Amino acid sequence: MSVFTFDPDPPRVASPWLRPADPSKRLADTERSATPRQAVEHGLLSDYGVTKLEAEPQDGPTEYKLHLLLRPRRKYERTTTANRISGSTQSRPPLDLKLSKSSPAPARSATSLQTRQSRLEHLTTQLLWRLQQSCPYHSSSDAPGLVIPQLPDDSVALNAQVKLAKLLPGLEASRGALYEIGVADDGTLAGLTKDEMDESLSTLRIMAASLGCNMKVLRMVTVGECEWLEPSDPDESSVPPSNTVRRQAKLWVAEALVLPELRPRDSVEKLVPSKSHPLSRLTEALPNPKHGPLTADQLRVTLTGPTTSGKSTLLGTLSTGTRDNGRGKSRLSLLKHLHEVASGMTSSVAQELVGYNDGSIINYAHRGVESWLDIHDFTKTGRLVYLLDSAGHPRYRRTILRGIVGWSPHWTMLCIAADSAEVTSAVGATSSAIDVLGPAGAGVDLADAHLDLCLRLQSPLVVVITKLDLANKSSLSNTLSKVLSGIKRAGRTPAILKGDPASHSDLNRLSVVDCEAVRRVVESMAGKEDLLSVIPIVLTSAVDGRGVGLLHAMLQKLPLPPRPTSHDFIGAALNPEQPDCLFHIEDKFSLPASYALATSDTDQQTDLGTVVAGYLRFGSLSIGDKVIVGPFPPDDDDSRGPTPDERMSGGYGLSLSHPSSTELSRIAAKNAVSASAIQGEWHSASIVSIRNLRLPVQTLTAGQVGSIGMVFDLPLPEGVDDSSPALPVASPRLRKGMVLAVPSEHMVATGLTLQAASGLTAAFDGSEVCSLTIGSLVNIYVASIRASARVLRVSGAKAPNDQSKLATEDIDGMFVLGEDANGVEDATLVDGGCEVQLELLSNREWIELGSRILILEGGSRDKSGLEGFVGQVVEITE
Repeated sequence: MSVFTFDPDPPRVASPWLRPADPSKRLADTERSATPRQAVEHGLLSDYGVTKLEAEPQDGPTEYKLHLLLRPRRKYERTTTANRISGSTQSRPPLDLKLSKSSPAPARSATSLQTRQSRLEHLTTQLLWRLQQSCPYHSSSDAPGLVIPQLPDDSVALNAQVKLAKLLPGLEASRGALYEIGVADDGTLAGLTKDEMDESLSTLRIMAASLGCNMKVLRMVTVGECEWLEPSDPDESSVPPSNTVRRQAKLWVAEALVLPELRPRDSVEKLVPSKSHPLSRLTEALPNPKHGPLTADQLRVTLTGPTTSGKSTLLGTLSTGTRDNGRGKSRLSLLKHLHEVASGMTSSVAQELVGYNDGSIINYAHRGVESWLDIHDFTKTGRLVYLLDSAGHPRYRRTILRGIVGWSPHWTMLCIAADSAEVTSAVGATSSAIDVLGPAGAGVDLADAHLDLCLRLQSPLVVVITKLDLANKSSLSNTLSKVLSGIKRAGRTPAILKGDPASHSDLNRLSVVDCEAVRRVVESMAGKEDLLSVIPIVLTSAVDGRGVGLLHAMLQKLPLPPRPTSHDFIGAALNPEQPDCLFHIEDKFSLPASYALATSDTDQQTDLGTVVAGYLRFGSLSIGDKVIVGPFPPDDDDSRGPTPDERMSGGYGLSLSHPSSTELSRIAAKNAVSASAIQGEWHSASIVSIRNLRLPVQTLTAGQVGSIGMVFDLPLPEGVDDSSPALPVASPRLRKGMVLAVPSEHMVATGLTLQAASGLTAAFDGSEVCSLTIGSLVNIYVASIRASARVLRVSGAKAPNDQSKLATEDIDGMFVLGEDANGVEDATLVDGGCEVQLELLSNREWIELGSRILILEGGSRDKSGLEGFVGQVVEITE
């Protein structure tokens, strides 16, 4: 499962007129579908070689309708399609001939208006359901903000443009809905006269506009002829009329495609009439959908630990409210791959959501919960906890680090098995390092390696002792002794929590005793005003339920870190040019955010949409925002920037470890206009959809996890204008580690964009990093970036502490800033530490100054693969 879950093969919007049995015809239709339609395709039934379509599918995005009229149909005296019609077209009451479109309609009664409005509501709800059928992920029971349009006036022209409402949340990824009008449910081609067809298409256009969608007629096919009687004098009041005229007309069948409108609002409004237009009132009163998540209290927690330590099993128990059978049954719903089930080792990042509200645990065991959307609904006034399960085997080191570094969790939950200190062959027992690594694992302690890494990363930590049911007193004592010693060596305080002995009998309700135990620990953290000072320790068993309730209480009460801002790492004086908003891309999806001409039988992408998942570092993002995405590989290889030698000789870096007045003045001047001039490194895009933990929202705020659907705004190739046939344009290739940002006002005013880095310098407190060899290759992890780098320089330095922010009085002396320097926290510079200069080998990256960096040498020094160096980025090289 993912933050933004997709069905790998959602129902396809395929036209029933494209017959697989006729490859040449199919190819011709596909080629026509690949170009913009300037006019509706008109044809005869004989052109298609069919007399009947396949029956309407019960599920899927295709709908057959005899008509979409909001009034009774006229009664035909004769039709050439009568022998093909099942009789449903004549089932309605005879039409009052005075209601013919050729004559003015009389004033309708209140009952008639109510009946027409009810039919419009039914048809619109049906359209929404069909649109949801082509969504890769949807909850048909959750349709927030659905508003039915009001009936149009009869005086409004049928071909008048309709102002679109905001797209209904949840329809952003819909492939559209296909309507076959004039067709019975069994596929019979009944047909409509031209005036009735135009009226039906007008109704469909109004329905689509109320949902934020456009309607396009793809084809009109003549299927027969008809005759009917019409009064010669429209003003005649007698029924039936004394004088009638026999009329003849062709019968038509139309195919129409309804698609979500994903273009920016300003470009759409150019296509619609002014507010004085008669149909503008249909969408003016539509309320805005949800502006943001139902609850802002969202905690992000990553479970990490050695392989077979019970992480996935514990997460399965937390999310389902069921105990494990001792063989990993509770974790089966989390596993993505068959090899994970067979081996028992997780190799990917699994994700689950648990809610808490008024003492209740909202998970899949809660009544009425079937999906994450239901968990959102039940925790509107509570807390949501987003849990990530990561791998534990050293061979999946990248997945381990992605969970605890990349996703930037608020808290890390380290799982260590209680029986890890003993060797046993019992079912479900924890594997030793030799079992995992073979002879190379002799002397390696995987649990200690994970604990040491979590402590060095300086993030809030909870230690969970698992498999309590398999441990004896001796092994538990040894495990706890090892954990307590490691925590104390790091200068932090361990706190073992004792829960309610009876709470494990009910895994779906929080115990008062458990909540009180957690409250005391949380208050001790608040008293020290430091989330790193205290490390809670919880003893659990997913088999008998011990400690699970205490862990739920812990997740409900763990404090959230302060709301992140753009200057958390470095003060504004030394890092002035920050974007207004920054989103780290942790995952990407090949499914585009919109689909054009989805009825063609081709798999070629016809738009520039994409979906990315990640977390919002700071700022806020809303649907319709213009953003920049990158950095991409440049279009021109000659514009890659300075060579490594040029960068070493003095580039445009920003260093915090040389606080001379001259240098800082030079740095501040250069970084004030820091921007990338490389062609094609950054692309503009428009946000068309946002989901917060699968819930469709309008806005995502700082610190929250979500997925963003966007459409790239790429310029047309030279010599191609809007009226030219559209050529397939490849969407830019996204990758993990990129960022999505809203430029600052200064960037917009000057036309500049973000500055990507080709290298960096990092400062480390300890001297161990000085063992790195110049010229050696290392792997670095910064935020969502994982990259290979070459060591260019290793030297001792004056390493900054206290978040690397210079003292206010120092800044006042170096810059004539006056009151602008207020708010910069006091800090001092201390001797010691080491600086490492690195050159990125694969891609230029956007790296935030002051962010945390982890350097790994590839596991050569430690077979656990987790021994590395944690420091801080103090300089970026363009």
